Amino acid sequence: MAVSEYVDTPLFIDGEWGPAASGKTLNVVNPATGATIGSVAHAGIEDLDRAVKAAQRGFAVWRRVPAFERAALMRKAAGLVRERADSIARLMTLEQGKPLAEAHIEVLSAAGIIEWFADEGLRVYGRIVPARNLTSQQTVIKEPIGPVAAFTPWNFPINQVVRKLSAALATGCSFLVKVPEETPASPAALLQAFVDAGIPKGVIGLVAGNPGEISNHLIAHPAIRKITFTGSTAVGKQLAALAGQHMKRVTMELGGHAPVIIAEDANLELAVKTSGGAKFRNAGQVCISPTRFLVHNSIRREFEQALVRHAESLKVGDGLAEGTTLGPLANVRRVGAIRKVIENARAVGATVATGGEAIGGDGNFFAPTVLTDVPLEADVFNNEPFGPVAAVRGFDSLDEAISEANRLPYGLAGYAFTRSFNHIHQLSQRLEVGMLWINQAATPWPEMPFGGVKDSGYGSEGGPEALEPYLATKSVTVSEA
Repeated sequence: MAVSEYVDTPLFIDGEWGPAASGKTLNVVNPATGATIGSVAHAGIEDLDRAVKAAQRGFAVWRRVPAFERAALMRKAAGLVRERADSIARLMTLEQGKPLAEAHIEVLSAAGIIEWFADEGLRVYGRIVPARNLTSQQTVIKEPIGPVAAFTPWNFPINQVVRKLSAALATGCSFLVKVPEETPASPAALLQAFVDAGIPKGVIGLVAGNPGEISNHLIAHPAIRKITFTGSTAVGKQLAALAGQHMKRVTMELGGHAPVIIAEDANLELAVKTSGGAKFRNAGQVCISPTRFLVHNSIRREFEQALVRHAESLKVGDGLAEGTTLGPLANVRRVGAIRKVIENARAVGATVATGGEAIGGDGNFFAPTVLTDVPLEADVFNNEPFGPVAAVRGFDSLDEAISEANRLPYGLAGYAFTRSFNHIHQLSQRLEVGMLWINQAATPWPEMPFGGVKDSGYGSEGGPEALEPYLATKSVTVSEA
């Protein structure tokens, strides 16, 4: 795919793609080459106000569309996403860097997410409550809360939009998304599928620009009734505080630092293959990526050696090149950040078993890295590295491992490998995470809750729980006249 095949991304406001009022744009860079491949329109306040007004008009229309018809349109859009999966995935790889196979899986997964939410929207039920006065009828009604403002990150340009978009549309809300400036074209292609499926004007919108300016303006805008954000804990806390000032409903899917507990009775081959694959997927730029490998000391050295072999078997390169299994980091900032993580680890006594350095002349490539003998004070064991770095530390008892897993303020995802029913029971009951996968890779299917606890946020972006934040509950009591 040639660079010329990348498309510039305009704003999408009131059913029309177009430039920002100022004409300003931002460059989009291919992280595999460092070359500018396109641009995205830079929205100003005037554009944001137009987008919100359009969302208000769209909400007035969409909320009156029967759930059955909304579901049919969403299913039609999902079909178009499947048909266009190859082209959308290529856009994603060009702008984000992940291997084409991973991008393709993300797009096809998005189609399934849309379909699940379309069906779940048919099951948004109210209820009749027996009245204490038999001349009265008491009902509970679920209504869409209003226009939604969504803020999404660059690591999963389609997946992080589609969960929010699907929940909003299934419940009858209109939806305005601030897409990541680094990766705007693939989410724009997702929205185009809904446009081509016949979504009414104003129901969906897309903007990009200055993240701080956009979030401050949209969250404070009285017409926006729901905020949904995926990103770092630090930024999430700021946005949640701002939303609280304006009494806005909020869903926050924030950073994690997922522990992987590998017990003495674990299937070692399964643990290495599964956790190693998850660790280096998307170059480690995954909020639920395993990051703190806690391995029983009786098998730790064997596990470390196998994990090193796995890391060294990966083929680093351009995501569009055949055979690539590890693409570049999404931007040059991540390269500098990972360098600092490695430098700190070395300084406090960790061993770099493999990797540990940027590679290649052009692009944001970093070697898959395994750190061993990592002290607890190392930055990598306290802050999410968000890169291709696996940090390994030993333990002697399950209590010790669980204590370390729960030590940090994060609680998004966790993993464990064991054959012991007692261990499984202890892990299930005591690990402070929103999602736990045992003896398997992460399977964030749309029908399962997706979210964290503690500083990893609140609310869910999966399962029936994902719809509730987009709904207002109304109590209606009627008596005889």
